[in-house]
This record gives sequence, structure tokens and C-alpha cells, in this order.
Amino acid sequence: MPAERKPVAKTVPQTVTISFAGFNRAWAAWIGDRLERRGHTVSYQRWDPPVEIPLEESFQDLLLAPGPILVVLSDWYFQLGPRGYEEWNRALRGVVASHAGRFAAVTVTTSALPAATAVFAAADLTTVGEAEAERRVLTRLGLPVEPLSDTEDTRRGPRYPADTPDVWGGVPRRNTRFTGRERLLDEAYHALLQAGRGAGVVTLHGMSGVGKTQLAAEYVYRFGAEYDVVWWVAADKRVTCRQRLAELAPALGLSTGAEYGERLRAARDALRRGDPYARWLLVLDGADDPEDIWDLVPTGPGHVLITSRNPEWSEHNSTLVEVRVYDRDESVAFVRRRAPRLTHDEANRLAIALEDLPLLLDQTAGWLNDSDMSVEEYIDLLADGIDQDVVRVSADFPLAFQTGWSILLNKLRETVPESVDLLRLCTFFAPGAIPVRLVRDLPPERLPEKLRGLVDDPVRWARAINKLRQYAVVRAAGVGEREVHDTLGDTGAAGAAGDTLYMHRMVHQIVHQDMPERDHREFIEVVRGALVAADPGRPTDTRLWPRYAEITPHLKWAEVLESTDPAIHTLVLNCLRYMYLSGEYQAGIKLGRRALTAWRRILGETHSRIWDLSYHYANVMRAVGDYAGTEAIERAAVEHLRAERGPKDLEHLRAAGGLAADLRGLGRYREAFDISEWTLASYRELLGDQDSRTLNAQNNLAISLRLLGRYEDSLELNRRTLEARRQLLRPRHSWTLFSELNYATDLRLLGRYSEAESLQSQSVRVHRIVLGRDNPQTLRAEHNLALCHHRSGERGRAAALFTQILESCERVLGEHDPLTMMFAASLSCFAREHGDIDRAVEMSDRVVHGYLGMLGEDHPYVAGTRANHALVLRNVGEREQAHALIEQALGDMTGAVGRDHPWTLGCAVNASALRNLVGDPEGAAELTGDTITRATESLGRTHPLTLSARIAHAADLRGLRESRRAEKVEREALDDLAATLGPQHTHTVTARSRNRPYWDFEPPII
Repeated sequence: MPAERKPVAKTVPQTVTISFAGFNRAWAAWIGDRLERRGHTVSYQRWDPPVEIPLEESFQDLLLAPGPILVVLSDWYFQLGPRGYEEWNRALRGVVASHAGRFAAVTVTTSALPAATAVFAAADLTTVGEAEAERRVLTRLGLPVEPLSDTEDTRRGPRYPADTPDVWGGVPRRNTRFTGRERLLDEAYHALLQAGRGAGVVTLHGMSGVGKTQLAAEYVYRFGAEYDVVWWVAADKRVTCRQRLAELAPALGLSTGAEYGERLRAARDALRRGDPYARWLLVLDGADDPEDIWDLVPTGPGHVLITSRNPEWSEHNSTLVEVRVYDRDESVAFVRRRAPRLTHDEANRLAIALEDLPLLLDQTAGWLNDSDMSVEEYIDLLADGIDQDVVRVSADFPLAFQTGWSILLNKLRETVPESVDLLRLCTFFAPGAIPVRLVRDLPPERLPEKLRGLVDDPVRWARAINKLRQYAVVRAAGVGEREVHDTLGDTGAAGAAGDTLYMHRMVHQIVHQDMPERDHREFIEVVRGALVAADPGRPTDTRLWPRYAEITPHLKWAEVLESTDPAIHTLVLNCLRYMYLSGEYQAGIKLGRRALTAWRRILGETHSRIWDLSYHYANVMRAVGDYAGTEAIERAAVEHLRAERGPKDLEHLRAAGGLAADLRGLGRYREAFDISEWTLASYRELLGDQDSRTLNAQNNLAISLRLLGRYEDSLELNRRTLEARRQLLRPRHSWTLFSELNYATDLRLLGRYSEAESLQSQSVRVHRIVLGRDNPQTLRAEHNLALCHHRSGERGRAAALFTQILESCERVLGEHDPLTMMFAASLSCFAREHGDIDRAVEMSDRVVHGYLGMLGEDHPYVAGTRANHALVLRNVGEREQAHALIEQALGDMTGAVGRDHPWTLGCAVNASALRNLVGDPEGAAELTGDTITRATESLGRTHPLTLSARIAHAADLRGLRESRRAEKVEREALDDLAATLGPQHTHTVTARSRNRPYWDFEPPII
């Protein structure tokens, strides 16, 4: 119960000064809010008296404030640093006791405080609920305690500090030894507070070991009362980050299916909308590679706090707050909290010796507190160094830092030598979350003797890990810097304790370089074997992608590219295939390039594995539009394999299929078709019609047919491929879904819009569930659905989807990716047609120049997007420039794909309109008349493009005053439009209103 004391304030509105330690800010904010609701003015005074000023003077300074002074008492208020309890007691008796009418206090701790704090007669808030705590505060200040009415108490304020937010996940335990950092906490808080909606992102960045994670955790506890959702995410690996974000969906109470991608999408969408919670805080801890996860950072009304060594987060709309080593006073205060047996002078000397680095201070002070070694002896070791044959550390770190680690590792070797073996083994995984369970899953005979006993003996295993944890060398799941969650196995059972460890990058680097050659050889083979055993073996199975996402970060550290083991080669190829299928193109290019260089050196230029690697490497290069580069790779493979093994060799056929894809990308469609047709015939001869490789070749031939404008032939071939894949694979296999996309695309290009929309709509839903919303294939499916909506006249749905997929693609793949360019081309046409001309001009110009730089002047995509841009220029009144550009596009397209190709016919429809506008009605009518003839022969009389040419020709005839012919052509075209698309279809209605039709070029992905 609160102590009895005469109230210090009157019942009229008061100005109350709240004095508090930064650690207790949440209590100060809550108390202040309670007072402000009752009409009182509150002034906040964070208590941080300078060391060089006597405490009596600091307390006297508090008396300069008007009104009562409410002190929030805790052990944090009485910083021990250079001061002892005697000094505090003296100041309390000398100043507070003599001004008892000005001071009041509440206590929020059960820890022992200086004896003289009794002078405050503090109200105890530690074991009561919110209502009683408010009553005690008001009583202590002598203020009315009647509850506020509902009309007086409507705004939301800080949460009662003893209550946690509604959603709270993964936050590390509060570090009760946290020291200093007040300026950094205030800077981060105000940066987030002042950011606009969707821009509240702050990155705490600095070198390893400066305490970024601890600072983020303290921010959560200090300001957490202002949020309804606090969610901590280990962001050192993309797969872990995605997993934790997906886990947020059920925590938010969102109704989703069990599929991983659906939960991730739902969680991010809920954060963006601020529904059900607008006050949210997401912490992305250890996000050292912005390029890996920046697309996962949510927008919305909440805040994102990132910890990272990498300042490049500033390029992703994040405010940077640099975290440096401790100030000396902070170091001393921290050491004394970590090692109470040390004096102020000893703590100061240790801080000087260790150069104020928080992580090293934590480890050495903790060790010294439990050791008989004196600070003088320890500093002597730092000065003299230790035997470099025992531990070698990197010259990249300061000398004191190196020798400090040497002492720590030497101590480990003396006490629990197997812990050093385990530590060294871990360095052949990537730093961060280390799945050591992969090693424990290996058969004992695959392990060297020194590890076999450790892995087989749970007691020794636990002892080694506990010793590493004791000295903060590694962290276990849920402990310390970062919470690393064990995943569930196939049986649904959680992994055993210690199956996932966390190792800081700094520790990783030092230990890895301190490695005897024999251990290096043995341990690297163990980790390589563990990664091979963990390979699911089916990178095309989307259900296994999380397992590949876990494996791939460790390939570099296990130096798998330097191995001649065929099993390891298969692992690399499977991971590269996964990267291609999952859309991790840049990572795949990096791996493929390094692997090709290494394997050519190790295996030779013509080893069979080189051709396997070349095929997968070319796939990821092709995905980003480097068609010339991939053509060189694939052509070399084709020529070598054909000469060495003959034309019907399966690897030769695979390389030939890749070469055909390169030629499609380069716009050489007839060459690509010839190769694709021969490849399919060869596969059928060798493997039959139902083999998956035959179906892949059949799929590729259909793409070549579509690019040649043979839509009916492409449709029939894609129908057969789709039916076969549904039987041979499964309905939700990514290749089956790809066939659905291809088939729906052909339906749309043939004008069968309702059929295309129905199939694509259903397929998009499955794509999002199976592949995830940001997968490139999902984005392509959504793009085709948007085009279906557009062609069906569903303007609103099309607009939303066009915008969404372009934003997603720019975020996931970048502005210059071929897929992004394709989406931008469609959105620019849509914007032009629906009046957003400024957006259309900007995007269309960007698309034209993008394709020009990527593909060159003579590519049909350049001609097609120029044709689109000519319509934009027409809409802004640049008629002459538009006419010149469309005529150039028509000529270039004719040269690229031929006179009868649908793209050339579409350019002709647009060119006829521009001829009319510049006063050449005869040339316009002649062009549309010729286009009708060629379109009827190529596409049929009732194809939408042919019908557009017929409607345009009727308009041209009216311009020539040939009314009778014009009416006949128009009437027949309108009748065919109504019969083909329906009398109320948007194209029919538009034509009936005599709005001239235009054609939009859609650059496809090859």
C-alpha cells in the first residue's frame, strides 16, 4: 500500500514535473497521460545527472520547475556508475527532505533502493492493476480520484506499462543491464514519430558488437506501450524473415488458409491497411543485406525498426541512426552492472583496454566476474598478447579486440574443448542462424572421431552449447541477441534444444580464421555432407522451397564450389534451379557465375557438369533479359555436345531448347521455331509423348508459335500440354499452372475473353497459394488476368491489378527487369486509354528506352512500344511527331516479323489513324483496306484485330465521302462484333459509337 503522507498539490489544475530514468519512460508516459486527461500540465524530465556535477546540485535544479515534482523510483534512477549509495543518501537527505512539500514519488521496482528514498513516501505501483495504480498516483499528488466520464476519456493513450500489447511475438527478454544510449533511443523514437504514413522506417546501423540488437530490444520495452502489435523478426536470412512475417497472420487473428504464401500476403496486407491494428511495430533484426529483404518491409501506419551492419538501407527509404561504441561513462556503468565485484577504477581501466566495444565488454566483464583473475592480470594479457599458436584472429579487428577473443577462446579450450570443435564446425555454415541439426542428422560413420562422441552424447552436446552460451559466443533459440525459432519437422514435432544456434558475424569470422588445417579439412567435409543430405532433391516442388531457402545461404561458407564430389555438384545445380523457379534471379546469377568459374578450373572446360551448369546458369541470366549472353553460352554448349555426342543426345536437346529460348528473346522467332520443332520431334522419338521433357519441349514450341502470330496453333498445343501435365504431374504443380497461364493467354489473344478470364481468375488464386504472391510466375498470371479484365471492360478491376503488379514487380525484381518492362507497357497503355496522360507519357517513354537499351534498335519490342508511344504523343497533341513515329514503327515491325504478323497488322491500324490526322485520308483508307485482307487471311474474319481494321476502314471511307461503302463495311463489322463478343461488350459499344479503335502492343515474356 502507498505510504501515508500529506498531499503535495492542490486540487486545481497543476503543472507536474515527472522525473524518471530513461529505462522507465513507459511509466512516465502513462502517468503523464493520466494527468493530462484531467486537465493538468505535465513536464517530462529524464533523469540523467552529469557525472561531474554533485547530486545535490542536480536535485536543486529540479526545484526550478513549477509545481510538484513526481519522481519515478527504480534502481535505474540511482545509477551506480561512479557513485555509491552514500552519495545518493546524502543528496536525498540534504535536498529532498528539506523540500518535502515539493517532491512526491511512485516506485515501480521491488529491488533494494538507497535507504534515504524513504523520504519520498513513495506510492507502490508494482503489484496493482491500472485503475488502482491511477488512484494511487492521484492520491499521492493530492488530486481528485473520481473516474472520468466516457466523454472525457475517449482518446487513446499509452498502454499501462504492466500490460503487454495485444500481439507480442519473438521479443528477446529485456536486458536488465542495459546502459546509456539515451540519445540514440530518442533519435530513433522521434524519427519514427515524425515520419509520414508508410515512411516510418529507422535502421540502427553500426559495426558488429556495438549492441544494435540490444538497443532495438530496449526501444521495444521503452516505447512498447504506444503500440498494439510488437513483432520481432530474425531478418538475417530471407526465408526466416518470410516465415516470421507469415506467422504474424494468425497472431493478428486473420482468417487464412494453411498455405505459407497466403499467410505472408495476409499479414503484410493487414499491416499496410492498419486493420485490425494501426499501431504496430515490426523489428527486423540482423538485416545485413538490404537487397535480400527490402521488398518484405511493410508499409502502412505503423513503424519498422531495423538493425543492420549495412548503411545501404538509406537507399530503401530508411532513416539511419548510427550506433557507435559506448561513451566511456556508459562503458564504466555497464561493466559495473555486468561485474559488480569490480570497482569504478577497475571498470574504467577495462573499458579503456577493450576500447568501449559493448559486445566485448559484456563477454569479458561477465567472465571476470566469475573468475579469480584480477583486472590487472587481464589487462596484462591484453598488453602482452597470448600464444598465437593457440588462437589466431583476424587483423581486420583492433589489437585489443583480437587478444580479448584469444583469451576467451583459450579459456573455452581449457574448460570444455569440445565446445571449440563445435564452434569451429559452425563456421562452415553461414553466420546468423545455424541449423546444426543437419549435422546431428548425419549417420555417425560420416563424422570424424572428435565430433562423433559429441553428437552421440546428449550430455556432452548440451554441455558444449551451454558453455558457448555462457560466454555469449553463440545464442540458442529464444536467448539473447536474436530469437531463432526451431522449425517443425515432418512429424510436427519441434526440434531438440540446441538444434539451431545463432552466431554473430564477428565471432564467426574470428573463429573461422583460427582454424588448424586438419580441423578445416574435416569440418568442411562434415558440413558439405550435411547440406547434401538436406537437399530434398526436387527443386521444382514448391512445397520444398523453404528447405532450399534454408540450404542456399550456407553454400558459400562450406566452399561447395571447390569440391569434386558429384553429390555436391548435384546440390549446387538443384539450388540454382530453385533460385530460378522461385524468382531469386540475382542470387542465382551470382552463384552460377562463381560455380562456372570454379568448375571450369577444377573439372575442365568440357566436363559434363559444365553443360549442366551452363543450362541452369543461362536460365537465370535469361530471366533478367541477358539474351545475347545466354545465346553465346547455349550455342557453345549445343555445338560441343552435337559434335561429341550426336544430335539425339538428351543433353544436346536440352541445350538446343535453351538456345531456342535465347533466339526468342532476341526476336529471331523463325529460327527459334525451327529449333523448337526439331527438338520436340526428337524428344517424342526418344522418350514418347508423356515424358515431362517432351511436354516442356511442346510448351516451348507453343511459345514460338505464339510469337509468330499463330495463335490457333499455339492454343491447340498448349491445350494438349495442359491436359497431359494435369495427368502426369498434379493440378497444383508449377508447370501445370504455367500451362494454364499459356492456355489462357492464347484464349485472350484469340478474343475469347470470357473463357480466358474464367480460367485465369481461378489459376491466379492457386498461383498465390502455391507459389506466393511475389513469385514472377504469379505476377505473370495476375498480369494476364488484368489484361482479361481490361478486354472485358472491367476498368476498375483492371486498374487496381495493373498498378499492384507493377509495384510488386519493381519491388521484387527491379525497375529494369523484363517482367517489370512488360507490366509497365501494359499500364502505360491503360493510363493513356483512360485519361491519365501524364502517367502514360512518363511510363511509355521509360519502356521504349528500356527495351532499346536491353534489346537494340531492330528488335520487334522496340517497334511495338514505339507504336504505343505514338498513340500517347497523339493524345498530347504532337500529331506530326506521332505520325512519324508510327510510320517508323510500322516499317521496323514489318522488317522484324513480316507483313502478315498480327503485330504488324496492329501497327497498321494505328498508322492509318495517324495518317488521317495529318491529312492523308487516301493513304489511311488504302492501309486499312490492305490490313483487312491480310488480317482475314492470318487471323480470320471475326478476330478482334480484323474487326478493328474493318471498323477503322469504315471511318476512313467516310473521310473520303464514300458513305455507302462505309455504311456497308461498318454494318457488317458491327454485326460480327455483336455475334463474336456480344452486343453489350465494350468493344461493340465503342465501335457503335464510332470511336475509332486502336491496337496496343503487349511485349510477351519468352
